[in-house]
Amino acid sequence: MEKKLVSSSIDENIEYMKNAMAVDKSFDVIQLDLSYAGRRMVMFLVDGFVKDDILHYLMKLLAGLDEGQLENDPLDMLLKRYIPYVEVEEKDDLNQVVDTVLAGPTALFVDGIDKAILIDARTYPVRGPQEPDLERVVRGSRDGYVETLVFNTALTRRRIRDRTLRMEYLQIGRRSKTDVVVCYLEDIADPELVEKIKNSLSKIDTDGLPMAEKTIEEFVSGRHWNPYPMVRYTERPDTAAAHLYEGHVCIIVDGSPSVLITPTTYWHHLQHIEEYRNKPLVGAYLRLVRFLAVWASIFLLPLWYLFTIQPELLPIEFFSIGPDGSGPVPLLLQLILIELGIDILRMAAIHTPTSLGTALGLVAALMIGQVAVEVGIFINDVILYMAVAAIGTFATPSYELSLANRLVRIYLLVCTALFGMKGFVIATFLWIIMLTRLKSFGVPYMWPFIPFNMRAFRDVLLRSPIPLKNRRPRFLHPKDPDR
Repeated sequence: MEKKLVSSSIDENIEYMKNAMAVDKSFDVIQLDLSYAGRRMVMFLVDGFVKDDILHYLMKLLAGLDEGQLENDPLDMLLKRYIPYVEVEEKDDLNQVVDTVLAGPTALFVDGIDKAILIDARTYPVRGPQEPDLERVVRGSRDGYVETLVFNTALTRRRIRDRTLRMEYLQIGRRSKTDVVVCYLEDIADPELVEKIKNSLSKIDTDGLPMAEKTIEEFVSGRHWNPYPMVRYTERPDTAAAHLYEGHVCIIVDGSPSVLITPTTYWHHLQHIEEYRNKPLVGAYLRLVRFLAVWASIFLLPLWYLFTIQPELLPIEFFSIGPDGSGPVPLLLQLILIELGIDILRMAAIHTPTSLGTALGLVAALMIGQVAVEVGIFINDVILYMAVAAIGTFATPSYELSLANRLVRIYLLVCTALFGMKGFVIATFLWIIMLTRLKSFGVPYMWPFIPFNMRAFRDVLLRSPIPLKNRRPRFLHPKDPDR
């Protein structure tokens, strides 16, 4: 937008600000006409974004000024003496002033001064930093990120008091002007990675970010039809801090309680902070159980269906693994119906008020369980194996990864039904090839499995004791590889 200089005539500034901010049309945009020290002044602010007590205090101080106290260098006197506030700055571009006021700060114009004084005495409606629902732990901190950017940066700095922690600010969105912060440790993070992420963000050209961090992910990650997440979401400051110490870069978006961690691999989405809140042996056991659950969520149903339609693939002592009969509804259709039923129930649970959650659970148990079996829609075996697969899906730490794995399960199931064992093997092979071809900001998605790194792969399979994890992940190319 073309630069529009602040005029020394207060009337010209008022006219421009009134038109640009539509003061007469928007009830919450306030123009406050004032007169202090014998000079005309005017404030522009957005109701609801201003801390009233601070603004009243500053106005009280200005009201105590006598005529003539602003004769010599009034701008400097106001900034350094008569407006005693931490976040005060000057701007000479009216368009920047308009954008800043709409973000929350207050603009003060003084007759005879060709600069606007911006007072960042803003506040936002905000909830408390309670523990996030998706990342609960038995032991550990109970605070989580909220929807206010400054609060989130403070929660991060509370855990990282390193002088090289950088919080680089930028705005994205031609209309929304959404505040975004790129967070990293300058002494650790790879400069090329940081620059690549900042360049990706700077190239985003859109009206706004209505879905905040999700909109940013879709712009910077590419591969729009790839179901797998290329970044990791977290609402826990301790999780974000742990990744920053490794050399990752975090993206914090105003209006969202989720922080993006970049880059990530497939295995990052299978880690959970609960593993590190227990002793190493217990944590390793929990991780292996979680891996088994995730494996079951992908392969259990396709394998069971394969052994059902081709029982000769099993040893004779395992012949009982298949159902006695498929009932009036074909087995594949039963599996597809119950997959859709689970997803419908999941969506219904999200939209159902908490007070009605118990009723929904009872209805679901009857509809998919006892009644469906008695009517003949499903057989008991289908419900059993689908329940195990669903538990594995819910045990996946990353919600985004669990949804992607669910689509892969349906894909394997359909390929197995169409082409039998060959379909299952080829479909699995193509799925692995797809994963190996993915990259998150230049990092192979399946690292350290492909390309193989023995030391890192051991840390993926087992929860290593913290004292033994004395080196940072090699794929991040950290400037300081030793912890």
